[in-house]
Amino acid sequence: MKEKGLLIVLSGPSGVGKGTVRKAIFSKEDTNFEYSISVTTRAMREGERDGVDYFFSTRERFDEMIQNDELLEYAQYVDNYYGTPVDYVQKTLDEGKDVFLEIEVQGAKQVRKKFPDGLFIFLVPPNLQELQSRIVTRGTETESSIQNRMNAAKEELDMMHLYDYVVVNDDIEKACETVESIVVAEHCRRERVEKLYKKRLEVNKC
Repeated sequence: MKEKGLLIVLSGPSGVGKGTVRKAIFSKEDTNFEYSISVTTRAMREGERDGVDYFFSTRERFDEMIQNDELLEYAQYVDNYYGTPVDYVQKTLDEGKDVFLEIEVQGAKQVRKKFPDGLFIFLVPPNLQELQSRIVTRGTETESSIQNRMNAAKEELDMMHLYDYVVVNDDIEKACETVESIVVAEHCRRERVEKLYKKRLEVNKC
């Protein structure tokens, strides 16, 4: 009897470092998570690769995926769309593997409704000044876009109560270790272990 995989959702305001933390976690040789790559209609940034960082899609193809119910969640964020392919996620969880999602706050809300047993982690900046500095440092945003992202970030921070855990991203290595520790603890939660353990005891009696 195989334990079903855990759906791990890492979310937080744009610019908080979700992608950086996720890449750092997956750069470790002992990482056992399966990363579910999101689909997006935004332009590819320097250093990104299609099928590695995101599946880059046209708006037309994205609309088709919505209509065909091919997405676990999707959201519009600052004029771009993001979504998670549903088939890959469900198949991987059924195989007993943990699936790691790095998604925007709007998408995380949708996933919570469909997968209430998932593990939802909210990544936050030390403060708003640091968040703005990180967005500016990217060098990919206009002044108008930066202001839009900051306004959106303030609204998203108010949604912290929708998550199970909050991790402050003031140090990448520390944030990674905290996320990994949360996952280990979640796998030991009684609600996740009890039924499977009792079934194993029954099998051993036979």
